[in-house]
This record gives sequence, structure tokens and C-alpha cells, in this order.
Amino acid sequence: MKLSYQQPDRTAGSAALFETARELIPGGVNSTARATWSGWDPYPLFVESGSGSRLTDVDGNTYVDYLLGLGPMLLGHRPKQVTQAVVDSIQNRGTVFALPTADESELARKITAAIPSMQQVRLCNMGTEAVLYTVRLARAFTGRPKVIRFEGMYHGFSDGVYWSKHPDPAIAGEDHAPRPVAQGPGMPAGIDSSLIILPWNDIDALRATLEREGDQIAAVLSEPIMCNTGCILPEPGYLQAMREVTRQHGVLLIFDEVITGFRIGLGGAQAHFRVTPDLSVFAKGLGGGFPIAAMGGRRDIMALVAAGKVSIAGTYTANGIAVSAANAALDEMARPGMYERLYAVSDRLRYGLERILRDTQSPAHVVGLGPVLQVWFSRQPIRNYRDAARQADHQAFRL
Repeated sequence: MKLSYQQPDRTAGSAALFETARELIPGGVNSTARATWSGWDPYPLFVESGSGSRLTDVDGNTYVDYLLGLGPMLLGHRPKQVTQAVVDSIQNRGTVFALPTADESELARKITAAIPSMQQVRLCNMGTEAVLYTVRLARAFTGRPKVIRFEGMYHGFSDGVYWSKHPDPAIAGEDHAPRPVAQGPGMPAGIDSSLIILPWNDIDALRATLEREGDQIAAVLSEPIMCNTGCILPEPGYLQAMREVTRQHGVLLIFDEVITGFRIGLGGAQAHFRVTPDLSVFAKGLGGGFPIAAMGGRRDIMALVAAGKVSIAGTYTANGIAVSAANAALDEMARPGMYERLYAVSDRLRYGLERILRDTQSPAHVVGLGPVLQVWFSRQPIRNYRDAARQADHQAFRL
């Protein structure tokens, strides 16, 4: 279905800039999330500036930014305290030293205080990198080769996990036993043998898999909320059962909280659902708009990093810009009443959308938790990826 803006003259500047960008940048953008095939059809909006909850494009149009920059802008664009902390750090101290600073320990203290499962933490530059290290650490700690992940989830673009994000169900195997499908070409042969793909919200499938080959499985890698397929919530008791069955088989439980971390609450989704993973990954909300990520968990597992047996490195890791931003962002998020206000605003939006859909008798519904929500154009509830692929009206959503 080919779409266009209802008033294309209002975005003529974006259209012109996109044509120029296409000559120099593949697809005209620097992330597939901004590409035409991701919904920005026939061209993405080019942004001039952002302030608070609003964006202004190059044509002077102003929008409420419900995308939150895909998650990092939980405090809004150019939050005063975070911005000032970064400016002060650059002007007064510097950016990259290749040596540690006291600020890193201060940030680690704040993270471990907010998230009890993070007994120790290592900083990274982005979520993909943090997931890569976490999975490697899980394999090293357990001595097992395989990882379970769930169809429809996204854990970054590294070769080891960039599988079965949104596969064609026709080639992805049976509903109860999906097979790994590479997200695209270029994946090295054989990686699929290290992955087990399962349906989300199906504890029986997970339990049967662990009973069958648990001694070969290092970890279960999961978002606590299935954010990358429309904010599908875990069914009551599902995450708790996941925790119980993984512990029974000596399999590590990894929570990918790149999206939910510091957004669902200061302690992440794991605090909200009261489930304690062995390892966790955080990014987006941690930096207040600046690129930073963190991974960590049980002290005995992180001991492999402390001993130098599992290397976690990076020239830009824990750079002054990122650390100063994250320290300031966590201070803001720890202020009394912050999440109560965030939930009040988010619930007003979600319940308002529900009321509109109900009043117009639209075949749609809203799901979500606090500041994570999704409108599903579907008459049936969506429990997992196959439901989303088959039951949702994708053309209505695209429009």
C-alpha cells in the first residue's frame, strides 16, 4: 500500500533533503528504523530541533514526540540537568581518557542500588554490544553452547541473536516449535544451531525444551515485556514460571531491559514483576538521550570478567559524556514522584485512546504498561508473534 502525506507541501523541505540524502547515504537514513520500508513512506521527516516533549521539523512543523527517540528521551529533549552535566564534563574535564574516573563508580552505585539483581555492572556503548557480552558471559559461566530466545523479539543486530525478529510464519516452522530464521543475508553458517527459538507466553514449550536439552542450554534471553512486537505483556505468572524452570535446570535467565529499564520504573520491569534474573542489559533510558548501556548481574558470574577470563572492552566505554549524562539522568529519575507523574501522563494517553476506539467501535485495542503502549488493530488479543503476524491489520496500522 503506497502512502503519502495528506498535505505534502507542508513537508517539502523533508522531501528535498531526503532526495539529497539518498545520493550519499544508503536508503537516505542511518538506521533502518527511519527508512521508508519501516513506515516513513514516502520519506521520513527531517528534524530541525527538539525541546521537551516536542520536535520541530525543517519545515517548521511541531509535533508531540510520542516515539521518545525510540526510547532514550524519557526525560524529554534537551533535559536541562542532563545537558548541563554533559556540558560541564566536556568543558571542565574532557571526554575520553582510556583510564577510569570516580564518576564510573558513582554511576555503578546508582545502578546497583536501583536494580538489586545487578550486584556488579559493566558499562557498554549500546544495547547490541551489551547483549553480545552478556550472552558470551552466560556461555562461559555455564560451559553450555545454546541460547533460547523468543520469536518476535529483538536483542540487537549481532550475528548471534539477529534471528527470528519478524520472520515469515510460512517459513518459520510450526507455531509450537519455530525454527531460527536469519533477519537477513550475510549471517555465518552454523549460528542457527546455537539458537532455540520458542513462542512467547508459552511456559509449556519452555519447560519441555529445558527438560529435553537443558544440559546444553546456557541461557534464556528475553524481554520482560515483548516491546519489539507491540508491547505484548507477559501473562500472569509467566515470568515467575520462567524464573523457576530455568533455575531448576541451571540455566541463566537474562532480561533484556534495553527498552523497559528505567522506563517501567527505576528498578525496571524486573522490579515491577518481582522477578530476579541472573543477568540483565540496560540502555536507552539510562542515558537521558546520550548513548550508553550497561550489563551485569550476579557477582559470581561477573567474577569471570573481574578475572579477565571474559573480556569486555571498548575505547569509548564509560567515556565522560556518557557517564556524566547517565549520572544526571538517574538523579532525575530518582526524584520523588517522578514515576507517579510519568504513569499519570501515560495512563491518560492510553485510556484516552481506548475511549476513542470504543466510542468509534473500531476493531482495535490498546495494550501496555505505564509509558510503554501499543494500539493493535485486531479484534482478538495478541499473545505472541504468530498472533501479531496473522491477526493484526497491518495496513490499518501503517496508515
